[in-house]
Amino acid sequence: MAQTEAAAGEPRGAKAALSRIFKAEELGILLVLIGLVVIVALIKPVFVSQANLINILRAAAFPFIIAIAMTYVFIGGQFDLSVGPIVALGGVASGMMVIHGGVPVPLAVIGTLILGAGIGFTSGFLVAVFAIPALIVTLGMLYAVRGVVLILTKGQPVYPLPPEFTIMGQGTLGPLPYPVVIGIVLAIFAHLVLKHTTYGRNVFAMGGNKETARLAGVRITRLTISVFMLTGMAAALAGMLSAARFSSATSNAGTGMELLVIASVIIGGTSLFGGAGSILGTAIGTLMMTVIKNAMVILRIDVYWQDLVVGIVIIAAVGLDQLRRRRVGL
Repeated sequence: MAQTEAAAGEPRGAKAALSRIFKAEELGILLVLIGLVVIVALIKPVFVSQANLINILRAAAFPFIIAIAMTYVFIGGQFDLSVGPIVALGGVASGMMVIHGGVPVPLAVIGTLILGAGIGFTSGFLVAVFAIPALIVTLGMLYAVRGVVLILTKGQPVYPLPPEFTIMGQGTLGPLPYPVVIGIVLAIFAHLVLKHTTYGRNVFAMGGNKETARLAGVRITRLTISVFMLTGMAAALAGMLSAARFSSATSNAGTGMELLVIASVIIGGTSLFGGAGSILGTAIGTLMMTVIKNAMVILRIDVYWQDLVVGIVIIAAVGLDQLRRRRVGL
């Protein structure tokens, strides 16, 4: 009898299946995303054509790769504004190594990832060791890295990139472009690490209460530096893939990417104040932002409205995060 009553109080069918996969906030934004797709598809059926859906996935892949790492940063209670210029540096540095330095593509990729990790290490070191606010450090790094890119390129594009380089941005695995496949693989790996390893638990602990985590034996300095290194490498990788996609590395690549990534992460339910978030939510949030931008193009809405929409979405997402925190008493 007790078992029957307990079973009666549990969600059943499709609702039960969804509740096991998605958290409440993730399910909410997913339903909004589905509703948006349906509405735009009714107005412009071409929106759900295979070609456009692949375009949406391809466009989402670049910010998503960065957003995966940014999820770790936010869960850990930190903040990173420097990813946009690192995208540009990733494309420019790898392109220059391949074209002007004669470096084999695999070594250029590894070297660029190390460069991105080095920038992240610098930011994390300043935040963790000198206690400079992450907002200030990464804002300064944003300008510094963009300046380095302009010095290296003098504003000129780096091209033509060889086919063995561009294949990673233009090739496909079945119908899926390589950047999408890379994003999916990284997301699965990042999810498993976040949910099923000591490192992931420590990131949550650090974001939830840094002092308590420190007393529990979590090495806060190393952990803080590591999450910034993740965003540096992710941004550098996204920059290489973007340059490969367009067969050219430009100094203005990644402009505004930091806002798109931050909006995607927050919309997906990751707390701006640390201690809560998921890779699945980030995936949904990134798709939401990409679908909004693509829909505005399909509906022939002026491109200059896109930044306004992104700003409104960021404010709304932070507001919802605050409401969630108040509801659970944080």
